[in-house]
This record gives sequence, C-alpha cells and structure tokens, in this order.
Amino acid sequence: MFVPSDYQVDNAAWRAEIIRQNPLALMVTSAEPVPWATHLPVIVPPGAEFPARATNGADPFVGSTLLGHLNRANPHFAALSTGTHSILVFGGPHGYVSPTVYGTTPAAPTWNFTAVHVHGTVRMIDDAEQTLDVVRATVATYEGTFGTNWDATGSLDYFRRILPGVGAFEFRIDRVDAMFKLSQDQKPETRRRVTRSFAGSAVSSHRQLAKLMDRLDQDGTPQEATVPVGEAAE
Repeated sequence: MFVPSDYQVDNAAWRAEIIRQNPLALMVTSAEPVPWATHLPVIVPPGAEFPARATNGADPFVGSTLLGHLNRANPHFAALSTGTHSILVFGGPHGYVSPTVYGTTPAAPTWNFTAVHVHGTVRMIDDAEQTLDVVRATVATYEGTFGTNWDATGSLDYFRRILPGVGAFEFRIDRVDAMFKLSQDQKPETRRRVTRSFAGSAVSSHRQLAKLMDRLDQDGTPQEATVPVGEAAE
C-alpha cells in the first residue's frame, strides 16, 4: 500500500486497535486470472500479546499471529495451503470531507480514512478440535467486543455439526502497512474544523474519526498512548 509520509503512523497501538475494532478482514491471495478476495472474521489469539514486544527496533508485529476461518465451499479455501502468502486488509473509520468544512477558498474535497494491510503466511488448521477452538474463540471475542457476552455452551453440539464446512487457519505476520489519513496535511485550525464536523455527525465512523484526530498533536503527530478507536461499527 502506498502511504504518503504525512499519513504514516508507526505507533503499534494505533495499528493494533484498527485490527481489533474492525475484525472483518478482506483476505487477498494471488491467483490466475485474478486474485481471490474474501471477507472473513479474524481475531487475535486468546491471551496473546498483540503485537508482541519487539527488541532491537524490530517491527513488533512481525511474528505475531492472527486466527481466521472461512467456508470450505469457497474456492478461495482450496487456493490456500500452509505457506501461502496473503494480505489481510482491515478498513477502519472513514468519512468524506467537504470543502465547506475548511472555511477557506480555494479548497478541494477529500476522504479521510484509516486502513491497515497485514502481509503474512497461512498455516492451515486441519484438526477438528483446533478448528472448533478457533470458532469458539471467535464467538467469545466478538461477543465480548460487539455482542452481549452470549454463552455458547448450549450450542456446542450445533457447532460440531457444522464444523466440516469450516476452514480455519493461523496467519503469521511478516509486515504491516498502515495509512491514517486524518488531515495531517492541513493547518491545525483547519484540522480542528474537520474534527468538530466529524464529532457532530450522526454517522458512527465519523465520530470514530474525530476521536482519532483528537489524538493528534498540534503538528499532526500521533500521540504515543493507545488510541481509543471508539464504538463498534453500526
């Protein structure tokens, strides 16, 4: 992903929060005549430190893992095998910026957005119990973040019946590209205008953008603290 220098964010916490808060990833895998692309649920393994603590200035995401699954009937699944390189695309909050918000002329409209591209290799999970573990962990993660902490115990027999149709995998991260386009190229007052406009919007992703923009320093540099990305998407 091409990321202009104004929109590069090296802070691992910012990137990790986009992944955690927007876990319906787009998996892209090379194929002929066109790549495979599938939207699928992805989670951080339960209890894992994400990203891992890096040493010697290395990218802390490298070597970290994610878990995902997709329908075995999907031809994309047949294109996957242990060692297959793929990209997981996580789209975060985004919103259109009208020139009327800037209060200056001339001006041009734009789109503020956040995106994280995770490059890595797949390890297929063939064992039925391990596959069930991925499904249960996915349910527990999503219920804890987006749901009502539903207890899946009473549905485990049903899970086992549908398990033959589930293809689970572990994704080992090799590289992470992130773009946070949050009006860093604008003057601080203009950026504040955009932030106020998003904060007052009825659209949840706009309000999430405003929270991110509030975490920028005066010069547009991301603050070091973990970013509260905000509410789950509507």
